[in-house]
Amino acid sequence: MADWRRAGKTIALVPTMGALHPGHISLVRQAKENADKVVVSIFVNPTQFAPHEDLARYPRDEAGDLAKLSEAEADLVWSPSVDEMYPAVFSTSVKAGSAAADLEGAFRPHHFDGVATVCAKLFNQVTPDVAIFGEKDYQQLAVLRQLVDDLNMPLRLIAAPTVREKDGLALSSRNAYLSEKERAIAPALYATISEAAAQVAAGTPFTVITTDATAHLAEAGFTKVDYVEIRDAATLSAVVSPGKPLRILAAAWLGKTRLIDNIAAASPS
Repeated sequence: MADWRRAGKTIALVPTMGALHPGHISLVRQAKENADKVVVSIFVNPTQFAPHEDLARYPRDEAGDLAKLSEAEADLVWSPSVDEMYPAVFSTSVKAGSAAADLEGAFRPHHFDGVATVCAKLFNQVTPDVAIFGEKDYQQLAVLRQLVDDLNMPLRLIAAPTVREKDGLALSSRNAYLSEKERAIAPALYATISEAAAQVAAGTPFTVITTDATAHLAEAGFTKVDYVEIRDAATLSAVVSPGKPLRILAAAWLGKTRLIDNIAAASPS
């Protein structure tokens, strides 16, 4: 990368945990539109998984990932080992800011500290001009924007739209866990938050919307709903003043698989 810098090339970073799908490849395409060179990192980060979560069974497909990235014309793949990222002497971590306070932060208390730490390391290792993240993990995007702003990191974050299946299900590596029956139910998550967005625009009270959405997900066959929330799109804080852009965020379980999704919502006029 030093040669790229000397030649005046700009660099984009696409951080991933592998098991790449078309959503990841869309990030690579967007990176190519915003920089001269594209680096894709592949690292299943252990510090963002709790002991009871799915680190051991998280899908991995190194050969398939490299083939997809070659076809997408990524310029470099950075795939460090756990020992390279977290050697025995490693003892420093980054604490995520206020954007991590609840939602996913409430159900996965140390998750965003792990995300912030690994992304800070990747940003320092690659020194990109821009980094591309998908809106599918919207709270992660908010946490990392706060990280970059608060620590004056010299890069720009770009948000890429969520890529979906034809039936609306957001692409995710964890979709591979779904049984055939669960896969048939899964699109109800997007349908439910889309209806919630329409209700927001119509002026329905937020508590009514979120209560109804939770009930609809249970009726559709979701085994547990962690949350359906309507938040300020920029800060993810509770909405206290009308007129600002909003985001509807949801997390729900199908059997042993936890799905998350989100959608923009316009404040009622």
